[in-house]
Amino acid sequence: MLLQGDEAAESMGLNPFKTRFFLSVAATLSVAAAVSVSGIIGFTGLIAPHAARFFSGPSHKRLLPASALTGALLTMAADNLSRTLIPPVELPLGIITSLGGAPFFLFILSRQRKKGGFI
Repeated sequence: MLLQGDEAAESMGLNPFKTRFFLSVAATLSVAAAVSVSGIIGFTGLIAPHAARFFSGPSHKRLLPASALTGALLTMAADNLSRTLIPPVELPLGIITSLGGAPFFLFILSRQRKKGGFI
């Protein structure tokens, strides 16, 4: 119903604002559950396809291998940074990936909001 526009959804008895809000909450909770199960390194699996799409374009034929390579490179870079940032101490890898992942997702969220994709 939301795909037909706000006016059409309202005429069918759906509150578009509430529906978008609950869908956003459901998506957020499902991503939070996936990250809690896979660990904070799961940020890499969520960042890599977006970053790879920037370089390889929308073609899924190129996007899948580019995502795998981007994820591997991001994990290696984060691991190297976590080992060398404070020499006698090795930081947990999740700290480095979350420091990169959180701003990246805020950027994606703000870009989608400007396009009208979220609430």
